[in-house]
Amino acid sequence: MSTNISERLKALGIDLPPSGAPAAAYVMAATSGNTVFLSGHIAKRDGKPWVGKLGKDMDTETGKAAARSIAIDLISALQNHLGSLDKVKQIVKVMGLVNSTDSYTEQHLVVNGCSELLFEVFGEVGKHARSAFGVAQIPLGACVEIELIAKI
Repeated sequence: MSTNISERLKALGIDLPPSGAPAAAYVMAATSGNTVFLSGHIAKRDGKPWVGKLGKDMDTETGKAAARSIAIDLISALQNHLGSLDKVKQIVKVMGLVNSTDSYTEQHLVVNGCSELLFEVFGEVGKHARSAFGVAQIPLGACVEIELIAKI
């Protein structure tokens, strides 16, 4: 892992957790040419799905914290898949799904929790295109799910 990335993670008080295993019939990461596609990661708290619906029983700041926790898991998945975060040349795209009510409109602010941490950890390499959607439900009742595409 690059000294800069390692130092940034340490300065942020982040120890990368072990990479998770798929919960169904898929792989956590797949590489095609110089592109890595990470499967959607759901928010977890204390090792269990972080359950909730934005606009009903969860506020934007809590959703943003959940998205930040996903960013840590995504970084861990990249590290596990690539062997080194030095191989990441650009975080290209992030797509966030936010379990939310019909009237909730701050999905973009929730997904900022992930985007902001990627910027902090990877610097310029962490700047990415992004989509944020409100959805009726996410597997296991999780509040947020995020997938990532990176150039290596």
